[in-house]
Amino acid sequence: MKICVLVKQVPDAAVAKRIDPSTSRLDRSGETNLNPFDTHAIEAAMQLKEGGAIAVEEVVAVTMGPENAVRALHKAVSLGADRSVHLCDDGLVGSDVAATGYALAKVLEREKPDLVLLGQQSDDGECYTIGAVVADHLQMPSLTQVIKIDVEDGNLRCERQAEYGYDTVSVQIPAVISVGDAINEPRYPSLKAIMGAKKKPLDALGSADAGIDAAMVGADGSRVSCGDFKSPPAKGSGTIIEDEDTNETVEKIVAWLDERKLI
Repeated sequence: MKICVLVKQVPDAAVAKRIDPSTSRLDRSGETNLNPFDTHAIEAAMQLKEGGAIAVEEVVAVTMGPENAVRALHKAVSLGADRSVHLCDDGLVGSDVAATGYALAKVLEREKPDLVLLGQQSDDGECYTIGAVVADHLQMPSLTQVIKIDVEDGNLRCERQAEYGYDTVSVQIPAVISVGDAINEPRYPSLKAIMGAKKKPLDALGSADAGIDAAMVGADGSRVSCGDFKSPPAKGSGTIIEDEDTNETVEKIVAWLDERKLI
């Protein structure tokens, strides 16, 4: 079995996110990191590989992004992936979810995986839908919000979160599965793995290499266009009540709460 794990480079959680007014896209010029939700997908792949219930020959990390997205791939490899694939092309800039899913599916067609894993969402876009888009292009069954994966008679027995509780579903492979962050606790990479990550095989692809139709990607090939973005209004300064007279202070606080119908 070959497992491909889709990963994404996202702005670091500690960095304030802002929209670049010149492009109407997220400003990614600051510190970036591997999408934390994807670390759970990598861990799920490693547990399948190490569990022995099914033979996993290779775990491949796949991303689409700018040149510096290799940092996310290096992190993925340090967490256990055997090699990585980086789809990078100026023509892909501005792709929406539909265009991104199509482009990633074309890369996966080259890899011919038996199982595709990814995190349930990205830490920046949080659209939750990229797995379903990829699965549709690959014509594979798709599951989302999966929090447990077991191997049963050559199939995968998955438990997934639902609005009313939990579903247990048996899925035949090949399949595309989006995992939730409750599925596992990702491991920490060893120093040796971190140092050796850059030496692991990395396949760099352009759109033409993957057979991507340029008319279906990029801003022009996307189905969604973003309008104007406005920053939320600045919060005003709070009301400060000096406690010179306790009874008077209490009366002011009660009056303030009553005026806003909070009591």
